[in-house]
Amino acid sequence: MTTLHPALVHEDLGAAWRSARPRPAGRHLDSAACSRQSHRVLEAVAHHARHEAELGGYVAEATAEDLLQQGRSVIGGLVGMAAADVVFVESAQAALAALLGGWRLPPGTRVACLPGEYAPNAAQLRAAGLMVEALPVDDLGRADLDGVARLLATDPPRAVHLTHIASHRGTVQPAAEVAVLCREAGVPLVLDAAQSLGHVDTDLGADVVYSTSRKWLAGPRGVGVLCVRPAVAAELTPLLTAPDDVPPLRAFESGEAHVAGRVGLVLAVGEHLAVGPLRVRERLAALGRVGREVLDGAAGWRVVEPLDEPTATTTLHPPDGVDVVTTRARLLTEQGIVTTAIGTQRAPGEMTGPVLRVSPHLDATVDDLEALAAAL
Repeated sequence: MTTLHPALVHEDLGAAWRSARPRPAGRHLDSAACSRQSHRVLEAVAHHARHEAELGGYVAEATAEDLLQQGRSVIGGLVGMAAADVVFVESAQAALAALLGGWRLPPGTRVACLPGEYAPNAAQLRAAGLMVEALPVDDLGRADLDGVARLLATDPPRAVHLTHIASHRGTVQPAAEVAVLCREAGVPLVLDAAQSLGHVDTDLGADVVYSTSRKWLAGPRGVGVLCVRPAVAAELTPLLTAPDDVPPLRAFESGEAHVAGRVGLVLAVGEHLAVGPLRVRERLAALGRVGREVLDGAAGWRVVEPLDEPTATTTLHPPDGVDVVTTRARLLTEQGIVTTAIGTQRAPGEMTGPVLRVSPHLDATVDDLEALAAAL
């Protein structure tokens, strides 16, 4: 018997999302790592793979181009850009690599990031020869807008890189406000939306947005997107120029690609739009609030995020002497509950200890969250 909770909204959305997918083997509370694809997405991926076997890979890709172009258009719409501003890549990390490889900023160029920047992002910036500087933040690691304004007015960096929702903490950065400040200062804003596309609003005015398919959009693994406004795209230099009949940014779209996965992502985005992004955001935020209510204090675990943070992601600090990695393994093997253990290496500039991340999608129930609390 599924427990209802007055704070949860759009129960019909949860039921529809659940029925559109294979039945989970346990309790899947790990969408910030990888969501569950729908039957329709799985079938679309398999259908295209069969076409590749029947027609040849490149012929099959040509037959899917209209669908892929529709996908570029709708993904662009989610971030406030046009189809010409969107290219497919393999992952969020591949998107950042493509951007930095084309931007070719001089060594020593200053880029401002959050102190809690995702470690692989910071490593890529440094590998490109860039100097990573810390944005001012509050006690929650959220950008301090007054401090950001002072930095941009007095000693502006060449660019600001902002991870919208961190991998290790379910707090939302004030990206729209930072975008306004950056625009006024003439400083490009690059938004890592790996944890936010399909989760919270991402049409915020950033100059670059990049993300992945496998998390909140519930598309296939091995697919990502890079979205770049024309002013920044004009500063990029590809190894080879794009053909004359496609937008210039297409030079950064990898040709040797998992096209079936791209087809699946387009179907997943279509499903997201069909049910209504605002409704999705409202239900995910409600799940986050209920999860924090249920989980805070369970067996001594403490929630990191504010109760009303508008995300579905909750991170839990362990009680003294409790190992997060061991707990995650025990939850999976003994209870069938899927979560993520986050070590300090994920964000060494901010984390003081490991956390357990809980990230339910639309189909999660209060029963799932209460089962996790009991299992802790």
